[in-house]
Amino acid sequence: MSMIKKLLEQDSRLSGWRINETATKSYELFFVHKSLETVRATDTVTTNVTVYVDHDGKKGDSSFDVSAAMGEADVQKKIDAAVQRARLVFNEPYELPDGGELDRDMPSNVWDAEPKALGHAIADAVFAADTVPGGSINACEIFLYKDTIRVLNSRGVNKTERKGRVMIEAIPTFTEGKESVELYEDYRFTEFDGEKVTAEIARRMAEARDRFQAKKPQTPMEVNVLLRPHEIMELLWELADDLNYATVYSHANLHNAGDDLQENGVGDKLTVTLKAQVPGSESSSWFDADGGALTDTCVIKNGIVASLFGSTRFGQYLNVEKPTGNLPCMKAETGSLAENEMKKAPYLECASLSGLQLDLFNDYIGGEIRLAYWFDGEKAVPVTGISMSGKLSQVLANMRLSRESVTDGAYEGPALLLMPGMKVL
Repeated sequence: MSMIKKLLEQDSRLSGWRINETATKSYELFFVHKSLETVRATDTVTTNVTVYVDHDGKKGDSSFDVSAAMGEADVQKKIDAAVQRARLVFNEPYELPDGGELDRDMPSNVWDAEPKALGHAIADAVFAADTVPGGSINACEIFLYKDTIRVLNSRGVNKTERKGRVMIEAIPTFTEGKESVELYEDYRFTEFDGEKVTAEIARRMAEARDRFQAKKPQTPMEVNVLLRPHEIMELLWELADDLNYATVYSHANLHNAGDDLQENGVGDKLTVTLKAQVPGSESSSWFDADGGALTDTCVIKNGIVASLFGSTRFGQYLNVEKPTGNLPCMKAETGSLAENEMKKAPYLECASLSGLQLDLFNDYIGGEIRLAYWFDGEKAVPVTGISMSGKLSQVLANMRLSRESVTDGAYEGPALLLMPGMKVL
């Protein structure tokens, strides 16, 4: 780091520079069924350098990676080549984030834990969910990470944050006769809670069984569709990304501050705040990749666009006095219905989609449903092989949000979202 910084500081061709460094220590366990096959530990550092060159009234930039094997001459060659590339880039002028030193730890019970003991405790929690008759966990991989993330730039930014995080990859499987269904589970967190891990894997074990048993229901039909947190977050991020400084600057946005996203709405009003941190989320951060400070920002208030958000660069282009930074997390306010109230009338609750499909400009929302639970008023059964579609504007106007709140990854908000009258084929 010192050598790279020295070379950058003494180069008069540069109008600025930034160094991003991530040092990661990992402890990894690989299971086949319940047998521990491999244990691996890694210690890696990735360093990326960005140089900025002012030329012809514009600002150019170019980035390159630095490996530990490079000497001073190697890095200088990289800088020389990056300068030449930057002179071919013609961005409007802007200033990098200035000043600010920070050295913080992200709250986590993973960072200080002894890796071997924690890894085996997580494995025990995973395999405690293997209780479904006909089910099994064919493979499980557990990754414990300790990250140290640092950003320096030519305007005095020197910020470091440390994170502890866990990723579990598991293959829940259900077999009957000679046929099987496998699902892929990717579960991430920064606070280990054995009961939560067991509950999450148990849910996926049950879904593997239900996917095996699922049939296509009688279609077409119009029905209330319930979305779970992952898809709720996809929907809300689609709305939020439309309000990013970069989207607005490039005139690719549909909405502007003051617009009513739920015009003539009779459902629950949306209030969405983009945040630097959500408890337990590996996305949480004290600063963004530019080293800019992160400021929690309410982008939608009672269905109305309240504010924009985004990076220092594009904030300057829009003459924003204090850009928010690229906020990684989200909190949505809860709604007016309890979950049991949402489930009184017939409904289709989506458990697995190929991906929520959203198109703001064509007023569309839909998706291919791989697994859902169809409740006809008397009983709920697993279904598959169907797709849903509807008008996004109608969904926003009439949707209902649960009173119950959950935290799921970078999302904190309602556990369920009800979309009335969706077409299912």
